[in-house]
Amino acid sequence: MSIAAGRLRHRVEIQRQVSTIDTSGETVIAWQTVDTVWAAIEPLSAKEFMAAQQMGSEISTRVTIRFRADVVASMRLLHGAAIYNIQGVLADPDSGIEYLTLPCSAGRNDG
Repeated sequence: MSIAAGRLRHRVEIQRQVSTIDTSGETVIAWQTVDTVWAAIEPLSAKEFMAAQQMGSEISTRVTIRFRADVVASMRLLHGAAIYNIQGVLADPDSGIEYLTLPCSAGRNDG
């Protein structure tokens, strides 16, 4: 099953955490944009949300993007002012290379 292009209507930035040394020699953690891609952002259904909470998970949103081999759970997504912390990376069940489903928790992730 391929993903319909019309579902991917949100522009999101994929970001990874990087550490740098500032002028005083302190380590500074920052977020660096890897790429900007089209995505489908969908809140979990009430049933899915309740199941996630019962398992102690903070997952509240599902984000779908076209397949990329470089996306990992330590990354985050930005959509406008909203921050989505990637909690997992699930390949599509058919081919494994069409799209990724990213279960996400919402909110700040300052490292």
